[in-house]
Amino acid sequence: MALFGTDGVRGVANRDLTAELALDLAVAAAHVLAEVGAISKNRPVAIVGQDSRASGEFLEAAIVAGLASAGVDVYKVGVLPTPAIAHLVASTGADLGVMISASHNPMPDNGIKFFAKGGGKLDDALEAAIEARLNEPWDRPIGREVGRVIVDESAAERYIYHLLSSLNTNLSGIKVVVDCANGAASDVAPEVYARAGAEVIAISNKPNGLNINENCGSTHLENLIAEVKKHGADLGIAHDGDADRALAIDAAGNIIDGDFILAILAKEWKVPTVVGTVMTNLGFIKAMSEVGISFEKTPVGDRYVLEKMLANGHKLGGEQSGHIIMRDFANTGDGLLTALQLMSVMARSKKPLAELAKIMDRFPQVLINVDGVKKEKLDSSKAIAVAIGEYESKLGASGRILLRASGTEPLVRVMVEAENQSIAEEIAQKLASLVRLELS
Repeated sequence: MALFGTDGVRGVANRDLTAELALDLAVAAAHVLAEVGAISKNRPVAIVGQDSRASGEFLEAAIVAGLASAGVDVYKVGVLPTPAIAHLVASTGADLGVMISASHNPMPDNGIKFFAKGGGKLDDALEAAIEARLNEPWDRPIGREVGRVIVDESAAERYIYHLLSSLNTNLSGIKVVVDCANGAASDVAPEVYARAGAEVIAISNKPNGLNINENCGSTHLENLIAEVKKHGADLGIAHDGDADRALAIDAAGNIIDGDFILAILAKEWKVPTVVGTVMTNLGFIKAMSEVGISFEKTPVGDRYVLEKMLANGHKLGGEQSGHIIMRDFANTGDGLLTALQLMSVMARSKKPLAELAKIMDRFPQVLINVDGVKKEKLDSSKAIAVAIGEYESKLGASGRILLRASGTEPLVRVMVEAENQSIAEEIAQKLASLVRLELS
């Protein structure tokens, strides 16, 4: 089974993702990227960051050791959001970035994401090359040629400056509750929103190494909804563990997901085309068509959204999960940047979030995660393929079905959209049962 998924390498820290594996990945990455000319062969520079998981401490030590032993100078920036690492790589001209995070996954998990020169994620071919050459007996630099390790204490402030420079509107008058998921955004998110002029109430912003994503953040919105109502806030913002995504809550407690945020920004900026994924809601596609904005589709994963945007010169794209890419500001999804731009639209238009969200009507969508199955057998099941075809014929143009193996977790996702909620639920449940039967 491949190590690299849709968002780097992930697994249970110290069982699947060990210090030894982290070190080997770092060494292999340094040598492979140098061989293909993706990084300098003469004292390349890497930036290494992490989220707030306790396991990030020993994984950081292993990665830094691996890079330095391969002749790479390493700047450690500590706990910062994933998009901060991408920005710092791009803005400093560093050769390589490494983020240690498992994003929205539970605390015992962790992960390693590599960023190429310029701040983009490594492509599939480079990841495969790194994986194929783990544990090779590489030449080892000695003496002056070994890499040095530097602690960069100004990285967070430079990232905050980058975020604030994206705004042309003061956010005074906006009250926001931000759920930091006890993760990488716990310090910088409340700080940057306050400096932008908003009144900020921060929750789940006390990471202790063990509580990241624990009943909080973008996958657990209940507390945020309650706090928005309690404080009479204009909106709530939920980040995940590494803050590369943002979901919003309006003043009444309704969830404003990535499709709504993308629609609001697309209309505000009058972009000719917006890029989404196979999970993008049909209601979004319909809404964009009605305002003259074309839609282009990719597989799930912000890396594929970015690839399409770069290939075709598009400025805006994203995912329902809240990964929004705004190429005028960054070449990666950034939850803090997304939240700032959303609040900026609210401030300029003087419209509440609920009114802005009226741009689209969401088709009922049912998503069932089927775990404990052999996800690698999904594409070879004839029974599942036949069932999908039959249900797609029943739905016609008023709905759709998507089954896919998760790229980051051991499960199969069953998604059904239809104009009628009960029909979507019925089909999703039947398909989920079939998946359990066929792939057990």
